[in-house]
Amino acid sequence: MTAVKELLRAESDGTLSFGDYTLRAKTKKDNYEFEGDIYKVKTFAEITKLEKNGMFVYESVPGSAVEHFVESEREVSFTVSAPGDVQFTLELEPESEYEVFIDGASAGKMNTNLSGKLSVSVELSADKDAQVKVVKC
Repeated sequence: MTAVKELLRAESDGTLSFGDYTLRAKTKKDNYEFEGDIYKVKTFAEITKLEKNGMFVYESVPGSAVEHFVESEREVSFTVSAPGDVQFTLELEPESEYEVFIDGASAGKMNTNLSGKLSVSVELSADKDAQVKVVKC
């Protein structure tokens, strides 16, 4: 997988792709309308962050590329790539339990904190991506 050179784009399957971890300087794209919501992405080698209607959605350290990001009331799924291991944080429902799947295998159940944040680390390399699915229990 490669970086999303447009920084933020809608896919034909109704999902979003965003992030370019190859950038040396922080770059952003905002006021991107998708399905009635306004998105903003900030991305470069050190961090990638997505906001929807001014609210936190996704953040990774270091920066990453995310393809086919889709969220519903009970599930978030996407494919993530980066030049190496990455930690991402999602904004979900506060104080709730979720099961995390990486490449189809369960990585276990995790609880969100009071603000609804859930952080997950994924082992990656430049030639490998990971399919992530987070499902509310």
